[in-house]
Amino acid sequence: MRVQRRSLILFVIAGVCSSRLTAAFMGSIAQSAMRLWRNAERSRAMLPIMASVCLACIGSAMLTTAVSFHLGKPGVNPNVVQIVLTAYPVGFLIGCLMTRPLVARYGHERTFLLILTTALLSALGFVFTDFIPAWFCFRLLGGMSMASMFVVCESWINLYAEQHNRGAMFSIYMLTTAIAVLLGQILVALVGPQSPHLFLVAAATVLLAFAPKFAGSRWPALPSVPTDPAPAPGAKADRRLGPLALFRLAPVTVVAIFQAGITNMNIFVLTPLYGTQIGLSAAATVWLVTTISIAGMLAQTPVGWLSDRFDRRLMLLAQGLVSVTACAAIAWVGTLSVPLLFVLFFLYGATALTIYPVAMAFGASQLHSRHMVAASGTLLLLYSIGNVATPGVAAGLMAHLGPPAMFLLLGGGAALVTLAACYNLLRRPVTAPVMQSVEERG
Repeated sequence: MRVQRRSLILFVIAGVCSSRLTAAFMGSIAQSAMRLWRNAERSRAMLPIMASVCLACIGSAMLTTAVSFHLGKPGVNPNVVQIVLTAYPVGFLIGCLMTRPLVARYGHERTFLLILTTALLSALGFVFTDFIPAWFCFRLLGGMSMASMFVVCESWINLYAEQHNRGAMFSIYMLTTAIAVLLGQILVALVGPQSPHLFLVAAATVLLAFAPKFAGSRWPALPSVPTDPAPAPGAKADRRLGPLALFRLAPVTVVAIFQAGITNMNIFVLTPLYGTQIGLSAAATVWLVTTISIAGMLAQTPVGWLSDRFDRRLMLLAQGLVSVTACAAIAWVGTLSVPLLFVLFFLYGATALTIYPVAMAFGASQLHSRHMVAASGTLLLLYSIGNVATPGVAAGLMAHLGPPAMFLLLGGGAALVTLAACYNLLRRPVTAPVMQSVEERG
């Protein structure tokens, strides 16, 4: 009888424990499902914005190619060509500087629509005139529009995203822009590089970027941003967050964004030159460029997912090390085997082209929300400086030291990211009150 009673008590206890464990397990599953649904809902909310960005970038990519083709025709003065091609990066620099006050005055969504209107007007200009001085103005406006669009989108993502999903959202944004560039080139091929309708199709694509707004899709509301504390007597009420202040807060972000400016666009410009100099056929060189593009696109989402689950400084350290190793291998043994060269270029593209979103996500985690727009403008300014300065330096190195010298420059940028990540990991963490005092000191 006593044994039966003990068995009954043990059975009851086991049943209670089992029910509690089951309830806890089901609760955990429910919480995970809710978290996944919430993240998916926040990602779906970005679709109208990403659709507009994608269409605008497709039009911009088409215009860039179309202008290059038309300026390459016989009889066009080379000096004029150089001046017109310089207008876009100059406009990009200006756009990085002018966007912050526009967002402060009109907000993200209305500023974005204003920028789209400017981009559309600059695209339509090419349809109605072939007057070269006017083309300089159109390219200048195009560069300003694209830089402003990137500042608005990146600062909006930083404000909208949370710490656990910021990397994934930035990877979606980077994947969108990469797909847009690829689709732009496909459209150029379909319409015809010498077609008189190429500019019209590009302008129509930019016009389609207004479609999500016309469809009634509003941008999701951003969290309220606390106002700045009252400034000290004699201090400016609003001071731009400059490169030095950003470097004090997140050194690896500043270095990584500058490295992205060196790499992200210029690798597509320099690779054809590299392939020609090492004796690759035109078809093989084109596939080499395509390999880099595909590698960057395939790696964006996995890298963004990992950066939300691991320390982003460690991610940047690993990306820098792998990029340096790939650059050294290409310079040392890349010319020995064409299949090996493709593998190394794929490895480099998958790591170097995914540094930008991880660096931006880490930098945003170190900043107060009221400084997001200013920080995005400053970082894009650094990006554009690296982008503008690299081609001439790389061409000079390749002329004096040979084709592998291209990877001395690219590998040097990756090495700087590695060193900055190490420094960011080893230094004392910066707390929020300290960040504010650093910003006030400039």
